[in-house]
Amino acid sequence: MKCEICDLKFLIKSYGCQMNKLDTALVSAALKDAGFGITDNVKEADVVLINTCSVRQHAEQRVLSHLGHLKHIKKSRPGLVVGVIGCMAQRLGDKLLEHEAVNIVCGPAQIPQITKLITETLREKKETISVTKKIRQRSSESQTQALEDFESTYGIEDRQVSQDTLPTGVPGQAFVRAMRGCNNFCTYCIVPFVRGPETSRAPAAIIEQIKRLAGQGVKLVTLLGQRVNSYKYTAGEKSYCLADLLEMASEIDGIEWLRFVTSYPCEEFFNDILQAMADLPKACNYLHLPAQSGSDKILRAMNRRYTAGEYLELLAEARAVVPDIAIAGDFMVGFPGETEDDFQRTIELVKKAKYKNCFIFKYSPRPGTTADKRLEDNVPAEVKKRRNIELLDVQNKISAELNREFLNKEVKVLVEGPSKKPHLNRGNDENSPQLVGRTATDYIVVFNGPVSLAGEFVEAKITQTSALTLFGKLTTNT
Repeated sequence: MKCEICDLKFLIKSYGCQMNKLDTALVSAALKDAGFGITDNVKEADVVLINTCSVRQHAEQRVLSHLGHLKHIKKSRPGLVVGVIGCMAQRLGDKLLEHEAVNIVCGPAQIPQITKLITETLREKKETISVTKKIRQRSSESQTQALEDFESTYGIEDRQVSQDTLPTGVPGQAFVRAMRGCNNFCTYCIVPFVRGPETSRAPAAIIEQIKRLAGQGVKLVTLLGQRVNSYKYTAGEKSYCLADLLEMASEIDGIEWLRFVTSYPCEEFFNDILQAMADLPKACNYLHLPAQSGSDKILRAMNRRYTAGEYLELLAEARAVVPDIAIAGDFMVGFPGETEDDFQRTIELVKKAKYKNCFIFKYSPRPGTTADKRLEDNVPAEVKKRRNIELLDVQNKISAELNREFLNKEVKVLVEGPSKKPHLNRGNDENSPQLVGRTATDYIVVFNGPVSLAGEFVEAKITQTSALTLFGKLTTNT
């Protein structure tokens, strides 16, 4: 019998965080394993999947804009199947099926079903939805096992690694999920309502997956979790935390760097993790620790369970245990009730924290969250925009100052590949392509060199710096 999908191609577009990037890679691997071809050209695609994010309104608007474009394409190609997967699918459910372009809606917990959903839709020409009905209930044992099997099977493909098959899309690197969901319920955040309660994966499954990745040439593994520093798994009388995972993964031959994101500012396991970073050569001295605000009043309104002072104490502790640690932060401006005084307190915290970089966003109400239900979005859009620009300017000056400390120093870099945004040549070999890579502490380094270095470690001497980038000259391969 002829394979009904072997000549079909899919295109997948991903928005959002590292979790979504990982899910996109897993889905891509599953579809290719089932016989689908992959394309980046919508004109060649029989199936288009959009992996969605609901954390900010802007992300959802981009998805809706993309669906509007696909609706016009389907007028001339009515057989095109369009699926929306991920957080937005879980949040909106049936409402998405009302869109003329959409055939499939699939939540994050249902991605192991994606091949089945697509083949049924192609065969039966009907709309299909699969989401979690009661998202805050613990998953059934069968659903948990299905997710684990899917993760373990498609977390890495058993053939030569290429840029489109790795769970990061970057040669030599991979994401590995340590835990799913979140129990924090920050008032602005939709994640607990689209990803469900926290569930930590078994250490044995995580370590086995990393071993397979190492066997396929992966050198850097990033452990993922919504608040990954709260990872906890109990097996018999033994209880495992993130520090244990780092130690176990460090023993795997081939793995040279280990990172983890994202951490929540709390004392739980914090010192254990810092000590692991200090003791384990493979654990990168990089910590992403979102603060969100420097105002205690706003932190309480956000249900962030720490004060600005306590947050700064955590940073001081991190720098005492790991002196050369690089720290990144997240901030939200324009949260309901944020005054100019509250905003100035955030600026003060940023100046004291001295982050290597910050991710700064304007608050947007997310339907279903406590902030949307109980707090008026009363900071004008123009004020949010001004505060966003002002805080970015403060951080850029700090980043530029920290980056200048690298001038004339040699750094070890894991090469990602050709730069997607070519910079002006900074005195390097114009005949070689411009490459981009990162240091163990996540500093971006741009230099000229052969594309064959993608996925390899090199040494580069830093010749110029900017607020966002280190510019170097290739010295030797390590």
